[in-house]
Amino acid sequence: MTACPCGSGRELDSCCGPIVAGAAAPSAEALMRSRYTAFAQRNLDHIERTHAPEVRDVFNRAEAERIAADVEWLGLDVYGATENGDSGTVDFLVRFRRDGQDVQQYEQANFRREEGRWLYVDGKVSANHPPRKVTKIGRNDPCPCGSGKKHKKCCGA
Repeated sequence: MTACPCGSGRELDSCCGPIVAGAAAPSAEALMRSRYTAFAQRNLDHIERTHAPEVRDVFNRAEAERIAADVEWLGLDVYGATENGDSGTVDFLVRFRRDGQDVQQYEQANFRREEGRWLYVDGKVSANHPPRKVTKIGRNDPCPCGSGKKHKKCCGA
């Protein structure tokens, strides 16, 4: 048995394999994972057929084939996935090696379900991890360290 490239820890045949072969993905995250697996396997038919119609028109197959051939896929980390009816968003980081350099790419991808099938719509790509969420602590707020003192008299001093 072969481990699935998507990093789920499951076997390919019980994870992304059926989706890459044409089965409908049960969620936006499952489709995103299967698309990563398809890139790792250089199966661009799956990538092309899971694009939303407006993306299919601008998909450059030759460029995608060149990239797939030049890249060694190193891993996938999913940070979060949300679905709201027939739309979904998946935040993930892809790691790969290109021209001898390790590269990571963070993406927040948008998906849409049409006629029971999830499709990739678009995504915001960045070379950085997802932005950190910082909670602002006011000077007179209790210190988050748990001392019971005001922040300005404790860790904020």
